[in-house]
Amino acid sequence: MDLSLKGKIAVVGGASQGIGYAIAHLLASEGASVAMVARKTEPLNEACQRITEETGAKTFAIAADIRKAGDCENITRSALEHFGQIDLLINNDGAPPLGEIQSFDDLAWHRAVEQNLMSVVRLTRGALPSMQKNGWGRIVNITALSAIQPIARFGLSVATWAGVIGYSKTLSLEIASQGITINTICPGRIATRRIGTVFGSGTPGQIDPEQLAQMTNQIPMGRIGEPNEIAGLVAFLCSPWAGYISGSVQHVDGGRHASLI
Repeated sequence: MDLSLKGKIAVVGGASQGIGYAIAHLLASEGASVAMVARKTEPLNEACQRITEETGAKTFAIAADIRKAGDCENITRSALEHFGQIDLLINNDGAPPLGEIQSFDDLAWHRAVEQNLMSVVRLTRGALPSMQKNGWGRIVNITALSAIQPIARFGLSVATWAGVIGYSKTLSLEIASQGITINTICPGRIATRRIGTVFGSGTPGQIDPEQLAQMTNQIPMGRIGEPNEIAGLVAFLCSPWAGYISGSVQHVDGGRHASLI
């Protein structure tokens, strides 16, 4: 299927590795030009170069920390200055620390809100005028399954990503007539470096066979997902084929989500 993304301009967060990199790579493969965002300059530049070499697409590195208001403003401003417009915005980043919810002080909550919720608000605010001017746009937020199926010790993420879902649903009602959609994806267990940090030994990317077996036993499909399986849904939601889908929450979890909706 031709996703009709050739010539589109995308901004992708967390794009130097994991899910963000997979999304940037697939959108580039479909013909989009991609402004790739991450905190660390060197890995980001390497990721941009690799995607350009493998896909032939135009990429642009924007080193920024989405937890900072000024950096969010710089991301959309730089993308607009470099490419002239923004058609696709993929809000994706890491996650706040884990721990007992009562253990977090106001500063921890403030940082979590800045990272997970306010980054989405600010980046969307910066990208939306370009989409409105052109009468077309796609916004996709990457959260986690815990946002709709809470897990103990994930309280900072659960609360702030639930806010993202509420924000997105409300915005979808306000921009539906403008040719712009906004949807949220809630990935389950995905094979990224974070899976070792959260569910393994605590070392990024490392999880022993016993831990992996315990995890996969909880997933009906019997395996963890791949970043490309998130990227595929993102690309579809960014395409004209998904023009009648907005305000939705999509869980991509191997069947692990335990409710009817």
